[in-house]
Amino acid sequence: MAVAQEMGRGMNCVKPMFKAALAISLCLGALVVLARPAQATSYYVTVAGLGGEPEYEQRFTALAKDMDKLLKASGSDAHVFTLSGADATKAHLTDTIAMIAREAKPDDQFVLMLIGHGSFDGVEYKFNLPGPDVSGADLAALCDRVPAKRQLIVNTTSASGGSISALQKPGRAVITATKTGTEKNATVFARYWLEALGDPSTDLDKNEAISALEAFQYADRKTASFYESQKRLATEHAMIEDTGKKEAVRAASTDSGEGLLLSSFVLLRLGEAQKAANDPAKRELLDKREALERQIDTLKYQKAAMDVEDYKKQLSDALLQLAKVQEELDK
Repeated sequence: MAVAQEMGRGMNCVKPMFKAALAISLCLGALVVLARPAQATSYYVTVAGLGGEPEYEQRFTALAKDMDKLLKASGSDAHVFTLSGADATKAHLTDTIAMIAREAKPDDQFVLMLIGHGSFDGVEYKFNLPGPDVSGADLAALCDRVPAKRQLIVNTTSASGGSISALQKPGRAVITATKTGTEKNATVFARYWLEALGDPSTDLDKNEAISALEAFQYADRKTASFYESQKRLATEHAMIEDTGKKEAVRAASTDSGEGLLLSSFVLLRLGEAQKAANDPAKRELLDKREALERQIDTLKYQKAAMDVEDYKKQLSDALLQLAKVQEELDK
């Protein structure tokens, strides 16, 4: 982005003939891009906020750096932005998301992950940053500008449950480390969320992709085990909300509808799926496979409201198409 900005500032000094040649080149390049099928991009923003104490400061920064490495190694379609230390300000966060809002397309995915301390005064949640804090309403307004229709906000801070009502929106999944804004102790959920993305065992359905729901289930389970092993009363209870209009819950359910978006929200691909994502010859097939998997997940959530025979037929058709696509991917 910095290179592009420098080019823009320098154009006033470029000779007219070179300007014309550059314009022709850009037009031809645009035609080539338009000739290729558009592929979805995933935008990841990780923010490590204030620690208050050196121990927490180091912990939050280390988690953000490890997340940065993991995401950048995940594939060519991942655009990763990490803010920590002095860079983790409200102004820098605003600029980063504004830039993504200009670049992102409706078919892209957007993920915002918050690591650090949060506060809740009974009315408003705030994420603690150097300088002015950022409120839940501020975060929601920033994310609303991003045109990506599929969004995920993972708030791992203390008191993060107090941010759900401000952040929830149709098409946006929200995960928080705490049940309410009154769970104000430091959390361990972020540690296990990162661990989930780096552990292949998180992929429970063995489709070579870690979904946001699988990562949540892994991190939630590990968090509970931590408090049990330490013989401590749990002071955090992770929550999900992905319908944009209901109360947050502790677990996905086809009855409530919670978990559908999370179950189909691919965070990271593994093995052959990751290779296919970086292979132009197979990327379109991979996109078809993931679209069929989303269709199957949707059917499972709609089963109770469907005619039994219609459900069986649609499910069989989708599974047959999925098998054919997988066969092509395996060649």
